[in-house]
Amino acid sequence: MIIGAGLAGLSAAIELSPLPCVVLSAGAVSTGTSTGWAQGGVAAAVGPDDDPELHYEDTLAAGAGLCEPDVARAITAAAPDAIAWLAAEGAAFDRNPDGTLRLGLEGAHSRRRIVHAQGDRTGAILLETVVAGARRRDSISLWDHSPARAILTEAGRVTGVLVDTPDGPVELRTNVVLLATGGIGGLFAHTTNPLSSRGQGLALAYRAGATLRDVEMVQFHPTAMHVGIDPMPLVSEAVRGEGAILVNELGEWVLRNPLSARDVVSRAEWAQLQAGHKVFLDARKDPGERFAELFGSIYATAREAGLDPAKDLLPVRPAAHYHMGGVLVDLAGRSSVEGLYAAGEVASTGLHGANRLASNSLLEAVVCGRWVAQGWREAGLASGTPPAPLHYSVDVPWQPDPVVDAVRALMDRYAGVLRDADGLRTALAELEPHRDHETGLVGHLVVEAALRREESRGGHTRLDFPDTSPVAEHILSTPLAFSSSLSVNPDPQADQVVTP
Repeated sequence: MIIGAGLAGLSAAIELSPLPCVVLSAGAVSTGTSTGWAQGGVAAAVGPDDDPELHYEDTLAAGAGLCEPDVARAITAAAPDAIAWLAAEGAAFDRNPDGTLRLGLEGAHSRRRIVHAQGDRTGAILLETVVAGARRRDSISLWDHSPARAILTEAGRVTGVLVDTPDGPVELRTNVVLLATGGIGGLFAHTTNPLSSRGQGLALAYRAGATLRDVEMVQFHPTAMHVGIDPMPLVSEAVRGEGAILVNELGEWVLRNPLSARDVVSRAEWAQLQAGHKVFLDARKDPGERFAELFGSIYATAREAGLDPAKDLLPVRPAAHYHMGGVLVDLAGRSSVEGLYAAGEVASTGLHGANRLASNSLLEAVVCGRWVAQGWREAGLASGTPPAPLHYSVDVPWQPDPVVDAVRALMDRYAGVLRDADGLRTALAELEPHRDHETGLVGHLVVEAALRREESRGGHTRLDFPDTSPVAEHILSTPLAFSSSLSVNPDPQADQVVTP
């Protein structure tokens, strides 16, 4: 069973073939996942002046002390093979006239190593690639509009999944489940993620007894287009890689290096906003007239909002973008619950640490999704005949939820770019009545972990604890019923256990 039909889930399904699996998608397969919204690309050391070790070093530097070095080294070393695998599946990456990969530059990378497909449509192209690959394989049963509502367990082991379908609930029996449900950006009122990405996988895992790690670590993308659209259109960091700068309404630079790590840029922008200024991305000179050619989808969005990036300043602000925390797993994707695995943004592998290096997310999804499938195959865990695919042609209409609206407002106000104890305690008190609600539970877990981390590190900034502790520690969120099952981390001494 694979819960989630983004890059991580479908890469696992394809890698597992011809062994059988069922892939559950909460919406229509090929829509509604963060994969399809990713503009930046895939980070991989494939250039002649690059090396996986340099990629590894950049990853550790961005991670601000919370990366797991062995994990970061393994995943960055696997990046060139991941590009080759995706290309073999049909992904048409952008190339130079001589056939070599065209490589972009993004913040905190020391080399041009961002592999793109149709410029800023990389995520969409990769999603199309793996969806097509999954549909070609009879071993993969795709169920759309079928969200998982609970992971069933007995004696701490996975026994099945409770699934909602438009025809009613279905209980599927299985002893292995891969969570590939994406992130939590939809928890925040300002986000670049699909509004459906509200940490459902974290809630499923936590209620099943799994340990979560560093869930307070949220990356806020500094250049979300502030034009009254929810979710906010993303302006890829690659635009700054082509020379765009950040300025306020007076034309003053927001910071000298617009390609600093994302947390640095977001804090600099937040300071401007708090001081009453507005923040703009100035791409008029660079990339200027090349903007439409290089970043077609961003250009189209800007034009729909009445802006021409080659002539106009683009209003931007930080928005919740990526979740570095997640379900604690090892390199094989195993969680602390037997039979429960996680890959992609929902997982905490140790690659991203306290601040994800740009474009390492799609890389992690494809690498770790495939590794989970390889481990299942080697262990002989995949067997049986999957049920037939279930396709529902009519979308389930979006239903407003007052709890979700309340949680989004609370998270944005108290657990955003800048945090402090008073605000976090206020948020905890207001979230407490909603802990039985999936979204309220995840919000509560994020806020509680943020309150426990009494320092500023990476994507987590505490106004009342502005310094970084000399000792880097993980924050674990462990369900009370399973508090004796702490971690698959090889260094448990580095962890602080949180038991809500």
